[in-house]
Amino acid sequence: MKFLNACFLSIVFFAFTATLSAQKKNATPVKEVKKDSLSDLSLDAFQFRALGPAFMSGRIIDLAFNPENTAEYYVASASGGVWKTSNNGTTYDPIFDGEGSYSIGCVTLDPGNPHTVWVGTGEANNQRSVAYGDGVYKSDDGGKSWKNMGLKKSEHIGRIAVDPKNADIVYVAAYGPLWDSGGDRGIYKSIDAGKTWKAVLTVSANTGFCDIIIDPRNSNVLYASAHQRQRKVFGFISGGPESALYKSTDGGATWNKITNGLPGGNNVGRIGIALAPSNPDILYAVIEASDNKGGFFRSTDRGASWEKRSSHNTSGNYYERLFIDPNNENKIFSGDFLLHISNDGGATWATQPTKNKHVDNHVVYIDPKNSKHLFVGCDGGLYETWDDAQNWNYKSNLNITQF
Repeated sequence: MKFLNACFLSIVFFAFTATLSAQKKNATPVKEVKKDSLSDLSLDAFQFRALGPAFMSGRIIDLAFNPENTAEYYVASASGGVWKTSNNGTTYDPIFDGEGSYSIGCVTLDPGNPHTVWVGTGEANNQRSVAYGDGVYKSDDGGKSWKNMGLKKSEHIGRIAVDPKNADIVYVAAYGPLWDSGGDRGIYKSIDAGKTWKAVLTVSANTGFCDIIIDPRNSNVLYASAHQRQRKVFGFISGGPESALYKSTDGGATWNKITNGLPGGNNVGRIGIALAPSNPDILYAVIEASDNKGGFFRSTDRGASWEKRSSHNTSGNYYERLFIDPNNENKIFSGDFLLHISNDGGATWATQPTKNKHVDNHVVYIDPKNSKHLFVGCDGGLYETWDDAQNWNYKSNLNITQF
């Protein structure tokens, strides 16, 4: 019996090896793949996806709210494109990822049509970690699609202002290149909704504009802030005789420099300006200047004369923006490392609580229907408060970052 089993196993083994030998002889040769080659592999099936929430978000540089529906707003990131929410921040969608720049300087809605969105690319700060942009973009469908409208050599856009009475008239404050001279630098105006641009105010190849404001009562009245600056490897040159405030009363055709009561000379830096929505006769300015001449200034006669209210100031390479309560002309927020607030027109200042909130504040939105309801964009992301900046709600689902 053992002999028969051994014979049977021998026959099976012989048949199996014979079959393998025949298959090997007739098989198609296998092409050798080098271990260090990816030429035959495809990564098309793989896609990047967000892994949020964000422990710490990135720098928020600007906000734009739909005045007809404040649950819909746009968030401009200094290094992460533009995001949109239509459900009051429950979710955010990136809407600018397919465009030519990831760095944003400002976002603006057409006052007469909130579906028209303007974006100025290139962060309008002057820090070491500042990326440049490729001009101005426009969307007519609420951010679903975009078109580059030019000024590609501006590199950094400070502000875009749309005439509230005529959407074809648009102004751009172009800062110009940070590490070099020249480029698209000045106040530019379009009368055909951005198809063409005309430089209506320029100073020099070293001086750009960080802000432009339209008087809501008369859109021919404009205020603009010029800043002479350039960054070098050894440091930041902020200021010079060309930094100044300008005013136009004819829609930018002519401009006059505003000087009465303001610091002058060879060492004036960045100037942050704001107009009180509840009383547009009142203007505020925070000004960098040497020899303790800088500080916080107020005009109650549409810029004709100015009074120094205090020595409050920030840093022009990173801050120098003001935000006024739309319901109270004397309540002002000033962006800085800490968030500063004045309730007496800039005479005195206090800092807001920072418990559970990041520092380095760049933009403040004050709800026109409830002044205790604020949004603040800072280096750590977006925060919301309902009790006048006493407690904060962090938007951890806005998962951007910045190196």
